[in-house]
Amino acid sequence: MRPRVEIRYCRRCRFVLRAGWLAQELLMTLGDVLGEVALVPGDGGVFEVWVDGERVFAKSESGRFPESKELKQLVRDRVDPGRDLGHSDRGHDGDG
Repeated sequence: MRPRVEIRYCRRCRFVLRAGWLAQELLMTLGDVLGEVALVPGDGGVFEVWVDGERVFAKSESGRFPESKELKQLVRDRVDPGRDLGHSDRGHDGDG
């Protein structure tokens, strides 16, 4: 079974546009290995990203939203750790 990513966002805070954009970024980069990217509305200022039931990012802990590059790396590390993300990957010393 292919991995499921959930982006849980606060509907009252209108985080849906950011959630949708990040979902699109994940699908464009990792769509061939992901089974699903779900947008899950919530309340209370929530913005979290989960991969197969494991939380990989929480705005409440970091105090900010994830960067696209950062989120791609976090999800990649769980679904396809050997995958090279090219210029978006960490560990490149200005060569990308």
